[in-house]
Amino acid sequence: MSILDHHRKIETHATLLLVLSLLVVAIGGIVQIVPLFYLENTIEKVEGVRPYSPLELAGRDIYVREGCYVCHSLMIRPMRDEVERYGHYSLAAESMYDHPFQWGSKRTGPDLARVGGRYSDDWHVQHLRDPKSVVPESVMPPYAFLFGREASPRHVADRLRADRAVGVPYDEAMIAAARADFLAQADPGQDPGGLLERYPGAQARNFDGLPGTSEADALIAFLQVLGTMVDFSTFTPDPGR
Repeated sequence: MSILDHHRKIETHATLLLVLSLLVVAIGGIVQIVPLFYLENTIEKVEGVRPYSPLELAGRDIYVREGCYVCHSLMIRPMRDEVERYGHYSLAAESMYDHPFQWGSKRTGPDLARVGGRYSDDWHVQHLRDPKSVVPESVMPPYAFLFGREASPRHVADRLRADRAVGVPYDEAMIAAARADFLAQADPGQDPGGLLERYPGAQARNFDGLPGTSEADALIAFLQVLGTMVDFSTFTPDPGR
C-alpha cells in the first residue's frame, strides 16, 4: 500500500481525520506551551525601562481616552522599512508596564513608539491645537480643548495602586509622593529632585507653556518619554532569548 493510499484513507474518513488533526494540534500546543512553565520571565529585562511617572501615566490615560491608538500604533516591527523610518524595532520590555499595551497595526498616522525628543514641546503644542498647520496632509482633528482642561492629581495615587495590583513595581514611597511628583513635573518652580530619583530620566518642565497643569501638559509629557528610556547606542540583545 502506497503513501497515497494511506492519505486517501485518512482524507475520506471524517472521524479519523478529526482525531488525527486534534492529536497533531495537541502535540504542537504542548511543545509550545510547556517550556513557558519553566521560564521565570518571558520578557527580557532592559536597562533604563521604568514605570511611568504620575504625569506621564495621566498623559497615557488621555492618549487612550481620546482614541489616539486608533490611528497611531506604538510598536515598530523588525522590518527594514519600519526600522529605517521610525528607528530601532520595539522591545517587549518597553511595553511591560503598559496595561493595556498600545501596539496595534493600523496606522492612519505614523507610529509613535520613538516620538519622544523628535519634536519640541512647541511643535506638539501647535500640532495639538491645529494639526494641519504643521502637517498639511494630516487628517487628525484638533485637540485644543486639552489646553483648557486641568489635569488633576486627585486620584493619581489610586491610579498607581491599580497598576501595582497588576505587577507594575510602584512602591509605597512612589505612591505617597504621587501627587507631589505629578505637580512638580510640569511646574518649573518646584524642585524635581525627588521625582528624578524615583523616575530616572523623567523630563520636568512646563510642557504647554501655560500656567497650571493642563491635560495637554500630561499628554505631551507622555509623548516626550516614548522611546527614550532605552539607550539603543549601547543596547545589545540577549542572544539567549
